Amino acid sequence: MTSSITFFCLLLFTACATAQKPAEAQKRPSRPSRGEPGKNQSGPADPEIAAILKDVSPQRIQATIEKLVSFGNRSTLSPQDDAAIASGKGIGAAREWIKSQFEQYSKDCGGCLEVKTDEFVQPPSRRVNTPTKLVNVYAVLKGTDPEAAKRIYVVSGHYDSRNNDNFNVTDPAPGANDDASGTSVSMECARVMSKHKFPATVIFLTVPGEEQGLYGSKHFAEMAKEQGWHIDAMLNNDIVGGNKSPEQNPNIVRVFSEGIPTTVLTLGTPASAGNPATPGTADAAKVRQIRMLGMEDDSPSRQLARYMVQQVGQKYEAVFGPFHPQMIYRQDRFLRGGDHTSFNEAGFTAVRITEYREDFNRQHQTPRTENGIEYGDWPKWVDFDYVANVARINAGTLASLASAPAEPQNVRVETQKLENDTDLTWEASPDGNVAEYQVLWRDTTSPTWDHVQSVGTELKAHLDMSKDNVFFAVRAVDKKGNASLPVVPLPQGPPPRPAASTGGAK
Repeated sequence: MTSSITFFCLLLFTACATAQKPAEAQKRPSRPSRGEPGKNQSGPADPEIAAILKDVSPQRIQATIEKLVSFGNRSTLSPQDDAAIASGKGIGAAREWIKSQFEQYSKDCGGCLEVKTDEFVQPPSRRVNTPTKLVNVYAVLKGTDPEAAKRIYVVSGHYDSRNNDNFNVTDPAPGANDDASGTSVSMECARVMSKHKFPATVIFLTVPGEEQGLYGSKHFAEMAKEQGWHIDAMLNNDIVGGNKSPEQNPNIVRVFSEGIPTTVLTLGTPASAGNPATPGTADAAKVRQIRMLGMEDDSPSRQLARYMVQQVGQKYEAVFGPFHPQMIYRQDRFLRGGDHTSFNEAGFTAVRITEYREDFNRQHQTPRTENGIEYGDWPKWVDFDYVANVARINAGTLASLASAPAEPQNVRVETQKLENDTDLTWEASPDGNVAEYQVLWRDTTSPTWDHVQSVGTELKAHLDMSKDNVFFAVRAVDKKGNASLPVVPLPQGPPPRPAASTGGAK
């Protein structure tokens, strides 16, 4: 009897609760279901981009890496005269071979690639003991849309190598992982993407001088800045070989991105012989804005890293399987540097892509065996399937961005009155490839954009949630679902009050 009464009461309680739900829903503004964090905003895969990713060949990547290793020592300082090039040894021979491969890709696609070089003489420095010729080799896949073609997306790896001694240009410096792997990514992206057309422009870049001080990438980035190129994203692949060691995670590749943009800060210099240290400086207004808005994790480069995780890794999960990029909230690793920094310093959006766990016995090492430990950066330690997945992440990012519309402009959030709703406005994307605009948001503690709402072709949005509790962004999307990089709004009105001035409203 007691159990029957209990069951009846339970039914009554459930019915009452159910009857109240519609009224409660009317009182509280509806919000999209949160779903699985970070996954419900990437949209459907583009079949053409999926086909590009499937075209990436581990065998072609292996052949490229082994060929680069065959040049012996690819030090930036190694011989590059006609005799050395003819002998197939040194950085000059490696450079000419890379150029010939780009030219072959262009021939295969009916001349769709413009193969170019950026040559200069690097003056002597701490790691360059004599004036040295450096040559960046690159191929340009020009965009098909006159307006969108002004946007440029760059993928790069450095083709120079070194051993224990920076000035040793005779002993082997195979550099299979560091960085024939990254060079092979740029070249494989050129091979598979040159079979397709994109509205925006893509550049496949290989640079020397990285081991001596990022000289090749610095010259290229400064040239691009001086010539007014609109480089919207740069992907630097450095040590992406998935080094074969028991501790390696073959399903993760790291993506490093700067938080506060480098252009906001000017680093000081340490003291040297006869020269005192100099202090760094900062753009105080920009630093204050970033700090007050809590945008330390919303730089353009960090948006690019998020894009790689969500708009590529998650959207094309059927191609990648368990392999995925992982965001690292740092510009680079401790005690190390990379070519993306050259682009960051020139004011461009750029990230570094690197294997999950590095083996330092196989980097910058003269090949040898000591105390039972084998040193040297040889192809046998490279996981070519891993490199192929890294190439797919790169190709997917480049193809998605080069297919997508340009970012919406002048995105603003209304901050002139106290309210718990949020109003966003923006200006149209410069090109006419927009099918819809989407508003993204995430909790302030979330690393990725977790929610999305389409607003069609409207240039504004009203949302029933507080701008104090989440971060917002707006992106432009084409009819295939390819999205631009998200743009985080700046205040339309007075900025938030600093902590010392948060008393009652005046």
